[in-house]
Amino acid sequence: MTVAAEETRVKSALEHVEAIEEIADSLGEEDARRAKLLRIASSLLADIGPLRPSVAARLLQLSEPTVRTWAREGVLTTAEQESKRPLLDPHRVHQVMHLVRDLRAAGRERNLLEAVWYRLSDRALLDREDLQESLEQMRRGEGRVLTSEDLERRPVA
Repeated sequence: MTVAAEETRVKSALEHVEAIEEIADSLGEEDARRAKLLRIASSLLADIGPLRPSVAARLLQLSEPTVRTWAREGVLTTAEQESKRPLLDPHRVHQVMHLVRDLRAAGRERNLLEAVWYRLSDRALLDREDLQESLEQMRRGEGRVLTSEDLERRPVA
């Protein structure tokens, strides 16, 4: 399949994923239909299959060397496949596509790698169960606020 044909196929699939996500986002967090729609969107992304860096570059509106750099830096992840050439995970390309689009909409065009990396790191941190539990405890008013004086009196381990 040519790069242009693959790009057309992937763009079409991503349009469907985006439409499903838009509907899912209109539903409440606890709505079972939302979770079902997001599972369908994830399944559609998996059906796309691993992407060539050249196709990902076109989708992200970046150069192919930039996409390859982002893959080396871990911003884009390689898909597990039997091919010797590097192919990219469509879920991560889709996630990064959202971040790049949001950054560009905010007027950011330079240092996208750094900005996307920080956003992905923040997302990974927010997805951690221990942080979610701590935030829930804070919302319930459990625990206490530590001041700098409390920290200074704390014994050093």
